[in-house]
This record gives sequence, structure tokens and C-alpha cells, in this order.
Amino acid sequence: MLGGTLVLMLLVLVVVMFLVMGVRIVKQGFVYTIERLGKYHLAADPGLHIIYPFIDRVGHKINMMEQVLDIPGQEIITKDNAMVGVDAVVFFQVLDAGKAAYEVSGLQNAILALTTTNLRTVMGSMDLDETLSKRDEINARLLSVVDHATSPWGIKITRVEIKDIRPPVDISEAMARQMKAERLKRAEILEAEGDKTSSILRAEGRKQSAILEAEGKREAQFRDAEARERAAQAEAKATEMVSNAIASSGNQAINYFIAQEYTKAVGKFADSPNAKTILFPVEATQLIGSLGGIGELIKGTFDGAEGTVDSGMPIPASRDTAPTRRTSVPRSRGE
Repeated sequence: MLGGTLVLMLLVLVVVMFLVMGVRIVKQGFVYTIERLGKYHLAADPGLHIIYPFIDRVGHKINMMEQVLDIPGQEIITKDNAMVGVDAVVFFQVLDAGKAAYEVSGLQNAILALTTTNLRTVMGSMDLDETLSKRDEINARLLSVVDHATSPWGIKITRVEIKDIRPPVDISEAMARQMKAERLKRAEILEAEGDKTSSILRAEGRKQSAILEAEGKREAQFRDAEARERAAQAEAKATEMVSNAIASSGNQAINYFIAQEYTKAVGKFADSPNAKTILFPVEATQLIGSLGGIGELIKGTFDGAEGTVDSGMPIPASRDTAPTRRTSVPRSRGE
């Protein structure tokens, strides 16, 4: 009885061990390859799976998430024989676990070697300036070549990025001097363009000033001519009025105007700063000596206008009819 119980317990233990060995739980993000009798049988997706112990076994645990592979620094000779150091990274993802497990041995090492060789090929066909300025083009060419080469392995190359490009020290110094010279050249060009623009603006300002000055002179001449024209018109009007007055009044109007001009002329004699002796016509001295003569002249003029007889005021004779007597009137010493 005791022996039968022991056998039963042994059988139960064997069954439990069999079940434990046959249960496999696949984690999220991984795929397990199941080998049956040493041959690839299936790919177990994440979850619970039952296999046959001693017949089936887990071959490879494939990471299906996108992975990053760091490419160590490489010394590459460019097309123009410049030695540069390059670092890069590769992003890839397994799409087919069976191919990734059994089509290539050492997946990451294979990707590393393939990327390194193609990196040398791509950058070796470019000049140093191109390698420094065309990183996007290098990345695109590497991605196309490496992805095509790794497609039979069941993986997808998602990105290839150049992390760093290190030119030699002497080339870096030469590039720094070149950049400095280029910036100095740009500064001189900008300064020259500024001087050119400033000179053009100054010349334009002088031109506008000359134009405005000429227009101002023209306007002034126009207004001066207009003023002279108006003065001439006023003079002609006054002359016409005097002629009409003479024509209507006769000698009385002439006597009035002559007396008015004599009075103005005598006033100007006293303003002469040079001559101490002034010569006057006799008629002028008589006019100065007697203010009543002016009154008589004006009275005679207005009386004549009303139809009376002239007051008898002598009218200065012309040079052709009678000689003019002159007298000297000495100025005082104070003048």
C-alpha cells in the first residue's frame, strides 16, 4: 500500500515537472523561436505558450523593439586625401524573427560591419568640404545601401545618423583662418556698399537742393517781373491821370505839379553831405523865401480850375527862352 502511494506521488511529480517544462511565457516586445527536434518550428509571440518538453525548446529570444547600434569612431580618407574621424549611429528593427535568428550569425556585429564599410565607401567618394556640409546626403545614401543589404535578414534600418566628423587639427586651423578671412571680406564689402549708398544719397540730396534752389530763383524772378509789371501799370495809370488832368485844367495843373516837384527837390538839397555851397535857380530861391508863393500857386491852380484868372505866379522859363539866374546860399559851418 505504501509502495503504491509512493508511485502515485512520483507520477504526479513527473506530470507537474512536465507541465512546468512545457509552459513558456513570452514577454512583450520579444519573440521566441521554437525549435522542434533541433529544427525551427515557429515564432512564439508575446503571451502564454505550451510546448512539448524534451521535443520542443526555445532557440532564440529576439528583441522586436527598435534598437540603436553605436558605430565606433572610424578614420576615413576622403576623395581629396584628407583624414577625418567619423562617429555614427544606426537605428534598426527586427521584422522577421526567424530570418533574424537563422539567416545571419551575430546580427548586431553584421550590421556594424556592413555600416562601417559603406560609411568608408560613401565618405571616401566625397571631398572634405562635401563631407562637412552634406551630412544629410551621407545619411540618406548610407540608409539606402545598408537597408537594402540587411533586408534578407528580416530587419529594417530606420535611420543612419552621422554623430561627429573630426577633421585634422591643421585643416581645422586653416578652415578657421579661411572663415575669418571670409567674414572680414564680407565686412569690407558691406562697409563699401554702405559708403556707396551714403555717397549716392548725399549726391541725390545735393541734386534735389540745387533743383529746389533753381525753382526758388525762377519763382523769385517771376514775382519780381510781375511786381515790375504792376508798377509799370500803376505808373502808366498815374501818367494817364496826370495827362487827363492837364488836358482838362490846362496851366493850373502844370503849375501845381511843378510846385510839388520844386518842394521835393529843395528838401533833397539839404541832405547833401559834401557840398558847402549849393546853387539854386532864382525861381527856387524865391519859392524857398516865400511859403506864401506856394499858397498863391495852389490857390491860383484851384481858382483857375474854377474859371478865375491866374494869380500871376511866374512859371519858370525853359532854357531855350531865358537864362536862369543862380545864387549861392552858403551853408553854415555846422552843416
